Amino acid sequence: MASNVLNEKIIPFFQKLSGSRHLVALRDGMTAAVPMIIIGSVFMIVAQFPIQGYQDFMAHTFGANWATVVQYPTNASFHIMGLVAVAGISYNLAKSYKVDPFSAMVVAIGAFILTIPLKVDKAGAMWVPLQQLDSSGLFIAILVGLFITDLYVWLVHKNLTIKMPATVPPAVSNSFASLFPGALALILMWVIRMAVEASPMESIPNIINFVLQEPLSHLNNSLPGAIIVELFVCLLWFFGIHGANTVSGVMMPIWLGAMTQNANALQAGKELPNIVTQQFYDNFVHMGGSGATIGLAFMLAFLSKSKEFKTLGKLVVGPAFFNVNEPIVFGMPVVMNYKMLLPFVLAPMANVITTYTAMSTGIVAKTMGVMVPWTTPPIISGYLATGHLSGAVLQIVNIVIDGLIYYVFFKSMDRNHLAEEKGEVA
Repeated sequence: MASNVLNEKIIPFFQKLSGSRHLVALRDGMTAAVPMIIIGSVFMIVAQFPIQGYQDFMAHTFGANWATVVQYPTNASFHIMGLVAVAGISYNLAKSYKVDPFSAMVVAIGAFILTIPLKVDKAGAMWVPLQQLDSSGLFIAILVGLFITDLYVWLVHKNLTIKMPATVPPAVSNSFASLFPGALALILMWVIRMAVEASPMESIPNIINFVLQEPLSHLNNSLPGAIIVELFVCLLWFFGIHGANTVSGVMMPIWLGAMTQNANALQAGKELPNIVTQQFYDNFVHMGGSGATIGLAFMLAFLSKSKEFKTLGKLVVGPAFFNVNEPIVFGMPVVMNYKMLLPFVLAPMANVITTYTAMSTGIVAKTMGVMVPWTTPPIISGYLATGHLSGAVLQIVNIVIDGLIYYVFFKSMDRNHLAEEKGEVA
């Protein structure tokens, strides 16, 4: 009975969820911001490289203000995260509906800017506070990117557009076609803003921060919250659903926001506030990929007795070194293999607990807000993410623990495969 419910209800639901146009647009749109963050992170590493001799040399050579100047590109990339996200989400969502994505994206950007309370200086000049364009505005960017684009698409499908002759260039035709849907979408956002400003909350960012951002960020930055998130990742993978993509579509705004807060604190010389960030999962929990399978990959490559596992090990160890583990998940397999479910869950859970404990107690430095690509090999990524050797040491400890967890299960399966091979030969 339970198996039928699982196969007929739960698994199809998550498969449908992971492939839904809105979740895919959210994931792909958020990913559009990652290259800029990586570029900014490179400049941050140059400015904040944790060797005192290097810092003294740079200050002596280029002046005491050198780090601030080097981090201009960091500020330029980190402080447009929300703007890039709303553009990417709207573009991908409109494209999935086969509606002109560029026009929808422009309308969504306008609606996003409309949610931001502008500032006025003493001279009367108006300006947009940059913090509302970066991670602080991510939740608003997501909501605007999804709902305003849906409204725009719905209006287009209702033919509330200006039709131009076929001889008119497509760029001109698309701009006029977006006139009525874009105007109605912006008017709706304007009405919402006016209503909010008349309420005690005073601004849309205040509402989002009160209702969504603060509660979710507090849950995320706790050990129980991190364990729950990782449990979902592992269980979805076990049933053949890309758990990391499914969960990150929801959690990435929170992780990137926490990462940016750490980066800002580092630049200001303050204590880093967050433990659970994008790098927490990418560089310390998912070493070898989801399920923390890098230790298993090395065992397959170097400790296998069966021919099948030896061959598989040669194929999986290279990708695993760069945190790609689909060859293991589908080749061993781990998917729907009840013998591997327990270690596949326990290993990353152990990483969550050891990493969180080590960082919360100060034994290991927290991730400093640098976007280290998830494909960066362990040990290197640990040092870059924390700016401290303790990050690399923690990764070694986690890999050893993961290997010990997988070892018994690996040996059992290896013996079974070897026995089957000997039986086939006989």
